[in-house]
Amino acid sequence: MNDIAGYVEDLARRAKQASRSLGFASDEARCATVRAMAVALRDRADEVLTANAADMDAARAAGTSEGLLDRLLLTPERIEGMAAGLEKLADLPDPVGRVLDERDIDQGVHLRRVSVPLGLVAMVYEARPNVTADAAGICVRTGNACILRGGSIAQNSCVAIAHILADAVEAYGFDRACVSIIETTDRAATAALMSLRGVVDVLIPRGGAGLIQRCVRESLVPVIETGTGIAIRTCTRVPTSPSASHCDECQDAARGRVQRLRVPARGRGCDGRVPARHARRARRRGRHYHGDSVAREAARDADILGSFVDATDEDWGREYLSLDISVHTVNGLDDAIAHVNRYGTGHSECIVAEGRGRMRPLPARGRCGGGLAQTRARASPMAGSSAWEPRSASPPKSSTPAARLPPRPSLPTSTSFAAPARCARSA
Repeated sequence: MNDIAGYVEDLARRAKQASRSLGFASDEARCATVRAMAVALRDRADEVLTANAADMDAARAAGTSEGLLDRLLLTPERIEGMAAGLEKLADLPDPVGRVLDERDIDQGVHLRRVSVPLGLVAMVYEARPNVTADAAGICVRTGNACILRGGSIAQNSCVAIAHILADAVEAYGFDRACVSIIETTDRAATAALMSLRGVVDVLIPRGGAGLIQRCVRESLVPVIETGTGIAIRTCTRVPTSPSASHCDECQDAARGRVQRLRVPARGRGCDGRVPARHARRARRRGRHYHGDSVAREAARDADILGSFVDATDEDWGREYLSLDISVHTVNGLDDAIAHVNRYGTGHSECIVAEGRGRMRPLPARGRCGGGLAQTRARASPMAGSSAWEPRSASPPKSSTPAARLPPRPSLPTSTSFAAPARCARSA
């Protein structure tokens, strides 16, 4: 492929043209199409697994890390999860045509703000082929076409998934260009995509900090900047007795489910055995934990200094993509908030406490990462739990649990303004 820029522009223009019919489609038609995409994924799962096996073989031969290999791997269970996710999208309320604001302003002008599709959404991502289905499903559901740029390590998997979804879109009467994917691994393709201002309506990078910052710096297309998604959990638990067990967040750290953990100062919370437990597990796989002086003391007490690395300032904001973990000691909640605000991405950070009462003062004490404060151990941010919403000093008066409220989709839409024709005339 000699003319990369020309290829990408032609692909994008066809997708932009295809977006118009999708943008005017009914909610029923868009929902049916998304459900058809789910069915197609299930019916053609073998094609996806074959393509993924080729990617996995190439990645192993290139010496790819275990963390990236896990992100790349697709299994029948993961494909089923992708299909189930599409079906959940179809069940959400229609995000198009929602009246977001309506009021009368000066000179008798009636203002209405309504959600409408954006048009053509570009998504640039790296090693997770499941993002192909996520992005395509969200875009079709919201009346947008998409042009996808997957990582080279997952190229075969992403292309296979995109073609299956495009076939399903076409079968329901829409242009298959509504789900388009760039089928070259040449880095010039990303640069060409970022230059298509006026064709691509918005660019969303999903991946590591390097990818996100490149898009923010170089793109001529409006960019929705995301975070790297590094999980920071701050344990604020105070054991009730010397024999108290570790909190769930520290158990997750020991299992390698988080990459950064903040623990209270010695004597105010966990006793240091958790980093030791994590280190023993990580050592078997050639991994390490990076810590401060308190973590080093815990490692010395547990005789695992061989797995310990003195943390640098870069470790507090680093995405390891492995079982490595950084452990930092804080002196109370305020210190934890300050640390998360400094090193977090504003994407998925939270502070975790065992009891609700311990975290209720948080909203008045400042922002924490992305503004999420968990007050109930092990609640998931995707579960719609009220534990992920800032709490006031008193519980809500409503008797309806927040967890039972229908989720409000966070989907790519823009707003339009409508007013009487006379507003364009002089008084």
